[in-house]
Amino acid sequence: MTQIKFQEGQAELPTPESTHSYWHHDPSPELLGHRTTDKLPDHADVVVVGSGITGTFAARELVEGGRNVLMLEAREACWGATGRNGGHCHPMVFTSKPNIAQFELDNYFFMRDFVSANKVPCDWQSVGAVCRLATEEEAQTAEDNVRLLRRHHPSLADKAIYVEDAQELKKLRVPDARAAVVHPHAAKVWPYKLVAWVLEMLLRKNDTTKKPPRFNLQTTTPVTHLQRHGASWVLHTPRGQVVAKQVLLATNGYTSHLLPKMTGLIRPTRGQVSALLPPKGYTPLAHTHIWGTAAGGEDYLAQRDGGSGVLILGGERSGDAAARSRTSRDDVTDPDISARLRTASYNVLELRPGQEGGEAEELQATYEWTGIMGYSRDRHPWVGEVPEGLGGGKGLYISAGYTGHGMPAASRSGVAAANMILGKGTGDVKLPPEFVISEERASQAEKTVLPSSLEDEIRMNAFWIQQQ
Repeated sequence: MTQIKFQEGQAELPTPESTHSYWHHDPSPELLGHRTTDKLPDHADVVVVGSGITGTFAARELVEGGRNVLMLEAREACWGATGRNGGHCHPMVFTSKPNIAQFELDNYFFMRDFVSANKVPCDWQSVGAVCRLATEEEAQTAEDNVRLLRRHHPSLADKAIYVEDAQELKKLRVPDARAAVVHPHAAKVWPYKLVAWVLEMLLRKNDTTKKPPRFNLQTTTPVTHLQRHGASWVLHTPRGQVVAKQVLLATNGYTSHLLPKMTGLIRPTRGQVSALLPPKGYTPLAHTHIWGTAAGGEDYLAQRDGGSGVLILGGERSGDAAARSRTSRDDVTDPDISARLRTASYNVLELRPGQEGGEAEELQATYEWTGIMGYSRDRHPWVGEVPEGLGGGKGLYISAGYTGHGMPAASRSGVAAANMILGKGTGDVKLPPEFVISEERASQAEKTVLPSSLEDEIRMNAFWIQQQ
């Protein structure tokens, strides 16, 4: 047997056990432990590795395109980043290149309309998002960006609204902010339930009289190694091998485990999220929220409706905690980040406007969990057929590397990859050229200088608004 050597920084397999995500407290009985066939098939038309939002919407497109699809998942269905994120879909219009902002908006409208048309019970609510700007520099740069959008890209002008009026900021629950940018098109959602519904529908549409099934989901079946064999690919698992002409890796932060040459291009990065109980006497938030931290990172928050109005809050990676986040393990939480998350909203958001006693400095956590994101070396996802120089070849595709921003990009990126497999190019998906995988891009990515703060991110984007 060939001894496989691993590089420093290369992703491990998903850990067998993981922290318990809030989104998994009501799992699908139909999907837990699901294996459509008792035995792992030895051949498949197309194998999709990963059952998050990317793999699921890609599989749906492939099945509708007439392909038989085998989906392999290392743990339970949707047990990776999609089942562990912050539960919001927020196109960042004023900090993205205009073509990428439009792609994220297209993705948002696609999911919104999909949920509505199919009545998917995933708690989707289009509520808009508020980006809090704390400093004069952030505010001025953001105002300039919004003005440039209005001048150069009028179709995006009403998608990002600059606010600095004190009364308006108070209504937005950020009275101490210098300013804010409101994105009207943003939503909160139960991400696991969205993906679970799609997977359940794919399984229910199987014709049980036909073999192989059109859609075959095999959970707790990690792919340990990927091997080229002639014109096909061999996927090694603890339950045996599968041979397929075409393979899609929807593995995000874990991609370099199977594609070692992607090590450094997609870096596994652990994020941490808490479900926090709001203080007594709170007033429900009307929007989702995002803000920059003093250490240069970003926090995000979405409030659940009904019951206790749990606050889903993530972020707070900085200093030593940021270094510790460079890992593939989501089976532990970081106590330093846990403590920061419990106090992150204090002096940032008004949860108890007008209430005697002011704001609570620390909130109680009911759930704390981690998940592995795929951070791209040049900030953009990698979508398409993998070149030989990056360890790929004909028939091997990826859609991964969302840099903690997968909800407004992953579903349509997965659909684009599926269309490529079907021989349709990207189909009706206007995939940004920045997402297309190539050896040249990989070489250039090594030289990319990334922004170190929200202000840098806003400032960097001003150039692109005027260029595109």
